[in-house]
Amino acid sequence: MFLAWNEIKKNKLRFILITGVLMLVSYLVFFLSGLASGLENLNREAVDKWEATAIVVTEESDKSLPQSSMTLDDIDDIEAEDTAVIGQFNAIATNGGKKANVAIFGIEKDEFIMPDVSQGEAFSKNNEVIASDALLEDGFEIGDTLDLSSTEEKLTIVGFTEDARFNAAPVLYGDLSTFQRVKFGEAAETKGDQINGIVLRVDDLSNVTDNEDLEVVEIETFITNLPGYTEQSLTLSFMIYFLFVISSVIVAIFLYVLTVQKISLFGVMKAQGVSNGYLSRSVIAQTFILAVIGVAVGFALALITGAFLPGAVPVSFDIATMVMYGLILIAVAIMGAVFSVWTIVKIDPLKAIGG
Repeated sequence: MFLAWNEIKKNKLRFILITGVLMLVSYLVFFLSGLASGLENLNREAVDKWEATAIVVTEESDKSLPQSSMTLDDIDDIEAEDTAVIGQFNAIATNGGKKANVAIFGIEKDEFIMPDVSQGEAFSKNNEVIASDALLEDGFEIGDTLDLSSTEEKLTIVGFTEDARFNAAPVLYGDLSTFQRVKFGEAAETKGDQINGIVLRVDDLSNVTDNEDLEVVEIETFITNLPGYTEQSLTLSFMIYFLFVISSVIVAIFLYVLTVQKISLFGVMKAQGVSNGYLSRSVIAQTFILAVIGVAVGFALALITGAFLPGAVPVSFDIATMVMYGLILIAVAIMGAVFSVWTIVKIDPLKAIGG
């Protein structure tokens, strides 16, 4: 460690460059991890608020809530004490010059998926809705009347709730009759018992239903089957994994070049009796110091950047994940130093000093 630190102090510019590259790579990794977490939250916020264990949809729906269609009578086939019915419909909501893509949830007010109201009040009449607070950023307010695409029905915002987006769309919560009128229009009178799913809080999923037309889907499985959710997560994850490889290669190249430049010096040290183990530990310690500094600065910059980003940017930093990625970056940097260690071990003192 003594030799490693002294060399860093003597050749500051070289090692600042290496640390700077590691800082930039780690900063990008941390930012991408925050972006991945934020985008995941956009898809699942409303579902996480249910605090449910499973959802019942039709077998032919392919685990998709919008594609599922059942009736209130199907509740009789469910063996669970804590249930909540839900209808779901996507639409474009407009109010003057304001426009937003929204997911409309039809729910029962006395069931557990009813959201807490952060502003305003809960819906109490037909065509009243509680809106996701994400719509506040788009300029929507309590009392706004919303025109919806594909229907003549109008909805009125009476309250807002926090963290309520489904598949990246802000959610509007209304009662089931409101949902059915919005979705079916004039046909609502004949389809007044239509829903899309039944949300469950139950410990044992094995005996929930004997109805072969219904499928019990665990919440995590339901979320991973949301359109684009898995593809989006895998894309960002692969980008992060490639950055780990790039980080290792960059460190390996830098240290190898520095090692080659110092072959004669290492040869003299080995001729004086300095062991391969000592020199190898020095290179590893040097890499560890540079990696820790670079990762720490990248970590801090990512958090500072996140604090100043506008709310429209879906970044959500998970400290535990960032710490894990930071440790991986340090580990792959040390792995990159192995090439330099191997070069040092193969140095012949006589040849290195020109003998």
